[in-house]
Amino acid sequence: MIQTEAGRKREVWIDWMRVVACFMVMLVHSTEPFYLGGDGSQVLTKADAYWSSFFDSFVRSCVPLFLIASSYLQFPLHYSTGEFFRRRAVRVIIPFVVWTIVYALIWGEPVQNFKDLLFNFNYAAGHLWFVYMLLGLYLIMPLLSPWAEKVGKKELRFYLLVWLFTTLIPILRDWLSGGSELVIYGPSGIPRQAPYPLWGEASWNAYGMFYYISGTLGYMLLGLYFRKFVGELSWARTLAWAVPAYLAGFAISFFGFLRRVFESAGGAFPVGGPVSVAVRWETTWFNDTLGVALMAIAWVLLFKKIKSEGSFYRNILLPVSKASYGMYLGHMVALALFSGLFRNTFGIGEGGVLGVWTTPVTIICTAASTFVCVAIASVLIQKIPKAGKLIIG
Repeated sequence: MIQTEAGRKREVWIDWMRVVACFMVMLVHSTEPFYLGGDGSQVLTKADAYWSSFFDSFVRSCVPLFLIASSYLQFPLHYSTGEFFRRRAVRVIIPFVVWTIVYALIWGEPVQNFKDLLFNFNYAAGHLWFVYMLLGLYLIMPLLSPWAEKVGKKELRFYLLVWLFTTLIPILRDWLSGGSELVIYGPSGIPRQAPYPLWGEASWNAYGMFYYISGTLGYMLLGLYFRKFVGELSWARTLAWAVPAYLAGFAISFFGFLRRVFESAGGAFPVGGPVSVAVRWETTWFNDTLGVALMAIAWVLLFKKIKSEGSFYRNILLPVSKASYGMYLGHMVALALFSGLFRNTFGIGEGGVLGVWTTPVTIICTAASTFVCVAIASVLIQKIPKAGKLIIG
């Protein structure tokens, strides 16, 4: 039996889920060049629209899986608030600062990048948004921990049902607004679709009725629910819940993206426009939408069945799991290189050397090559005395 530093039994399935979720992130980012391009948004062919929607929808719950894993292990707190923040600072904040500096130096204009970092992450390294969101959840964990210790199953289910209802809100806004692409631009130039006001929201109030129980908070509650109330399920019961949940979630995500792309295309490809167009295409891919939430629940149910602690787990998967945070932070450097390499090698779209299969092969090769290289590098860097954990976490 493998023990954690705190002496508790290690949750083997969490390690498997972290590693797979890490690969899923890389698959998402390997897919992005096939619908992001040109003036911001671009899908070259009808086939690319299908491939982009398939791969991205298939693994879109990767970020929620990280959040559920973190909540499962950390919430409610196992030690004092001060100790919790100290541990999170070493594990999360210091590596984040290191990689933030790296991206500020290698992409874009360094002086302006460092000025912008006073207010937000470097948009050239868009995946770093995750850390800000994660730190926000860490800030409220100590506040909710006393409640989490005492909450009963029915009470927690009630809050989860309310949260699941809120996952319909992004889709509802899009429907009520008639698909309007009106956007509000912030100082960064990154567009945000103007929200359709719901349940108390107005131009002077962004904090509507469901604001405080919506968003990624729900994944923190899911982690708590799985930890406290979901025991060992049979394979029959696991599949009875997981398969319908995943298929429903995938259908919402997959067909939602395709419908919006085809609406923009009007039957003619290539189709594109500013980034705001892709923002609307991605409506059903948002982490706070029903399809993504259902797929996340399905994945967790399946991963909880993994018990393997053999030599592969101990010698390969466990070290990679321990380095997974650093892999997330640093993978975009390698992924950008591999993406360019394979796109140049195989060509683009149906005109590539593999015809209609060019796009999926490029996506898979980019993600797999990135994952292997980054995993090896991160595990080796983490072994460097003292400095390794400050870089990888």
